[in-house]
Amino acid sequence: MSKIKIPHDGFVFVGDGRKAMFLRNQGDETFLQLEVERVFEHELKPTRELGTDHPGRSFPSVGGRVHALSGVSGPRSAQEPTDWHELAERQFARDVAAALETAVRSKRIAALVVIAPPRTLAELRVAFHQDVKKKIIAEIDKDLTKHPVGEIERHLTAF
Repeated sequence: MSKIKIPHDGFVFVGDGRKAMFLRNQGDETFLQLEVERVFEHELKPTRELGTDHPGRSFPSVGGRVHALSGVSGPRSAQEPTDWHELAERQFARDVAAALETAVRSKRIAALVVIAPPRTLAELRVAFHQDVKKKIIAEIDKDLTKHPVGEIERHLTAF
C-alpha cells in the first residue's frame, strides 16, 4: 500500500459504533498535524433500557402443516432475540455519516480518510452519501477510537 497523502485541511474520520472523531489536518501531506474538529459519543444504555429482553414467538396459522418426519405441526419457535446494542450502533453510524455529509458540504473538504473497525466501516459505506464517497481517498479497517491523536498520526504515516 502506498503512503496516504492527506492534504492540508483534509479530514480524517475515526469512529466505531460508540464514538467518532472528525480530525482536520492542519499540517501538509508530508507532516500531519491532526486537530480535533468534533467528537461524537454515544451513551450505550443497558439492554434493559433499550428494549425487551424476551424474544417473540411465531405460531403457525390455523391448519399449519405437519412435519413429514416428526408428525408435529410446526413451527412454534422463538425468534432470534433483538440485539439492541447492535441496532443502537447502526443508528449511531448513520447519524455520524449524516454529520459528515454536512461537514463535507459546508466546509469544502477536499479529501477524507475513514478509519473504523470492519463492521462499522461496512455500516458507514452504506450510510455515506455520494458526496462523501467522492471525497474518500483511503479507508482503514482498524479501531483507533481509543487512541490519542498523536498515535493516530503515527498509524497514518506508517501506511
